[in-house]
Amino acid sequence: MNFPFQNNSNNRKPLLYYFLIIFSVITIWNVFLYPSIENRQVQEIPYSEFLDKIDRGDVSEVKFEANKIIFVAEDENNERQVFNTGALNDPDLISRLENNNVVFATDIPTEASPILSFLLSWILPFAFIWGLGSLLSRQMMKKMGGGGAGGALAFGKSNAKVYVKAGDSKTFDDVAGQDEAKEALSEIVDYLHQPKKYQAIGAKNPKGVLLVGPPGTGKTLLAQAVAGEADVPFFSISGSEFVEMFVGRGAAKVRDLFKEANEKAPCIVFIDEIDTIGKKRDGGGFSGNDEREQTLNQLLAEMDGFEENKGVVILAATNRPESLDAALLRPGRFDRRVPVELPDLAGREAILNVHAQKYQLDSEIDFNTIARATSGASGAEIANIINEAALRAVREGRRKVSQMDLEESVETVIAGYQRKSAVISSKEKEIVSYHEIGHALVAAKQLHSAPVHKITIIPRTSGALGYTMQIEEGEKTLMSKEELYNKLVTLAGGRVAEEIIFGSKSTGASNDIEQMTKIARAMISRYGMSDTFGMMQIETQSNHYLGGDTSLTVSAGTAERVDQEVMALIKSAHQQAGEILSANIDKLHELSQQLLVKETMTGQEFMAILNETTL
Repeated sequence: MNFPFQNNSNNRKPLLYYFLIIFSVITIWNVFLYPSIENRQVQEIPYSEFLDKIDRGDVSEVKFEANKIIFVAEDENNERQVFNTGALNDPDLISRLENNNVVFATDIPTEASPILSFLLSWILPFAFIWGLGSLLSRQMMKKMGGGGAGGALAFGKSNAKVYVKAGDSKTFDDVAGQDEAKEALSEIVDYLHQPKKYQAIGAKNPKGVLLVGPPGTGKTLLAQAVAGEADVPFFSISGSEFVEMFVGRGAAKVRDLFKEANEKAPCIVFIDEIDTIGKKRDGGGFSGNDEREQTLNQLLAEMDGFEENKGVVILAATNRPESLDAALLRPGRFDRRVPVELPDLAGREAILNVHAQKYQLDSEIDFNTIARATSGASGAEIANIINEAALRAVREGRRKVSQMDLEESVETVIAGYQRKSAVISSKEKEIVSYHEIGHALVAAKQLHSAPVHKITIIPRTSGALGYTMQIEEGEKTLMSKEELYNKLVTLAGGRVAEEIIFGSKSTGASNDIEQMTKIARAMISRYGMSDTFGMMQIETQSNHYLGGDTSLTVSAGTAERVDQEVMALIKSAHQQAGEILSANIDKLHELSQQLLVKETMTGQEFMAILNETTL
């Protein structure tokens, strides 16, 4: 077993170094500083002046020592002060002192204890400085996540939180929308319950399972559920807690963590955000002593040093799998990689049902509608939506959450809270109304667009003065070229409506322009939907789970041609939107005026007006 300070002579040097410093300080104090300070308080004068002061009657007390005379006399300001002078063999001195009524005495020589003198001069100051240094060291260790009562031995103490079986332990029933991940992890639970069943045929337990997915999808919850189902101790620690300012401290924490895990086996060790310490090592020659790299090397060594069938399983979570070191991902360390993706329609509905058990809800809640409105939302975002709905119900003075509360909370997450105090001129409201109806009308007149669910011109705290919400009737995993192009046309509908009705352009289309450019560029550079470039890869995407960073893989000339294709695609969508709105100009006016009056229009109301036949 390796300990943080075992066979490491470098750790003794700092202790000796500080001991020498303390010893030097005490020596300088005793030999030079203290006598100098003491002497400054007593003024030394010549013997002749001492005799003059006696004759003038200024001296009141005299004390004889071995080689000097200390006396108290008045100075020029008539203030009492201590003086000293050298002792001479003066037989008349005693008579002179008696004649001037001066009190005089001498010390009876006593032999001071050498042990007491040594204790007071050396040990006591040393103990005081040592105690003060220890106190400051412990305080510093506490602030930096270690230390405490353990002193120096707590240098590499792990900060892992340990959970044992309790009444509120998580189980797989608490995890919804991740059926595939639960199925992959259920075998780990079964192994921890019945290890002999696997050992009988020679199967080894998987040492590590890597949970990969976007933030908020339930990776930590899954790890807790595995521990709860298996009824074993659960160690939880974040990868950032291993990386410290002092070199070697992270590696010491890894050793301590695995030592504790082996003592409590079978158990589960969960390392969240493992990419903090598991990043790929670069090929440079100057990173060998990097603290993060030392911590990673120690983690690799500890995972290799597991005893077979000991029952210690490592679960780790990350949303940046592409940044992990290849040595960490090889079989024998992290044997399995379990994707924890964003939930689909059925998964979102299941998550809503699980979280709804904690709230008081109306009996007529339609979770399917909410699930369809939250496409692309993670489990954490869905939980936040329900909580926002509950808070809204309390603000409105109701005891139960209604369907309206849930729908409003979805809009709150998407666009922010309503700005009820916002003052907008009637002209701007009219522009916003035509803009939003332009989106909705273009969407409704196309074959491959999602149905309009809601239109509003009530400003939101996100900065939007209005928005049009479309909700797919079912779950869509793939999108065709026609569907993406229809999205471009729908996004262009707002700006085109402004141009047709008012003959001008406003800043209200800024977000539409951003989305159009992003979709059009992806169609050409990533999805191979360009006749010019075909299936040529033009850009690559990294950090898939964190929004995706793209980088071009073509020459500057090709990149310029890509820009031209993107521009042509956007212009085509703009033209298509203009044709649709021009052909339905009467409905554009009618719907916009209705929206100005109502401020909010449901999808059913919108379609009813759109489908009315003018006699």
